[in-house]
Amino acid sequence: MSKPMLTIDGLQYSNWSREIFQQMHEGGLNAVHATLVYHETTRETLFRLGEWNRRFEQHHDLIMPVREPDDIERARAAGKVGIFLGAQNCSPIEDDIDMVALLRRLGLMIMQLTYNNQSLLACGCYESEDSGITRFGRQVIREMNRVGMVIDMSHSAERSTLEAIELSERPVIISHANPEFFHPAKRNKSNRVLAAIAECDGLLGFSAYPFHLKDGPDCTLESYCEMIARTVDLMGIEHVGLGTDLCQDQPVSVLEWMRNGRWSREMDFGEGSASNAGWPRPLSWLRDSRDFPNLIDGLRQRGFDEDEVERIMGRNWVALLERAATSATA
Repeated sequence: MSKPMLTIDGLQYSNWSREIFQQMHEGGLNAVHATLVYHETTRETLFRLGEWNRRFEQHHDLIMPVREPDDIERARAAGKVGIFLGAQNCSPIEDDIDMVALLRRLGLMIMQLTYNNQSLLACGCYESEDSGITRFGRQVIREMNRVGMVIDMSHSAERSTLEAIELSERPVIISHANPEFFHPAKRNKSNRVLAAIAECDGLLGFSAYPFHLKDGPDCTLESYCEMIARTVDLMGIEHVGLGTDLCQDQPVSVLEWMRNGRWSREMDFGEGSASNAGWPRPLSWLRDSRDFPNLIDGLRQRGFDEDEVERIMGRNWVALLERAATSATA
């Protein structure tokens, strides 16, 4: 009897609970890239790592940590969901390059160089001027390459993204965003960026966050899979995966933390409209992790063969982590 299809979600940030971990099992997920922090400092990041250690202890029958790519197959063999941790900003390292290797040893596999704003490393996608990669950013890219921490440019501006790809000696990813041709959100990526990600042997994880989709919460599964097919024509089947950006059971205060951090007293509406001030209505075909089989069915109906479906659903993520997240000497 063959194994169920390998399934990996390249980005979630939920109000973690046993119920959510059970939903991952029911949906056939083998691994999930879980956001550890947004704007937290180094010390606060250590608290978040401690929280995950407790979750791994309390729910050891359902989840296990992924610190190296091979751990995904170990989790799958054990019937557990592997959790690999990432940061959606560079705040965990503050201004200390030694924190890169230290946090990688503690289990941080992926780090974005920016969230939406200018950071010490690069420029976020909501700034009016894209300053590119900073002097510190060049050093951090080199250090992330050395220790096998994956560079993620999901929330970065175009020049910064292209410069990071050029500077990095390992593949760069966009863990959760969509093509700009599908929907012109500031967070979505141009064809030039998508081509550069493919050229560096990186990966794009398709977002299912309604504000990143044509027709928002009313985006159909057929439209979503058509977006994937058009992107495969541009990037190649080996450079795409899923990064749904599911944020289950989170209060609005968490959305405010994502957008505002500590830098603003006013609500940051991102695209400039108060219409997206709260969480969007969920997609009918991806309400939570139990609905991942819908994606498999949708890709098959779009005409992808079984090998292509398995690449999109998970195998490409494993291959990417093998290329980009295998630890070097730290």
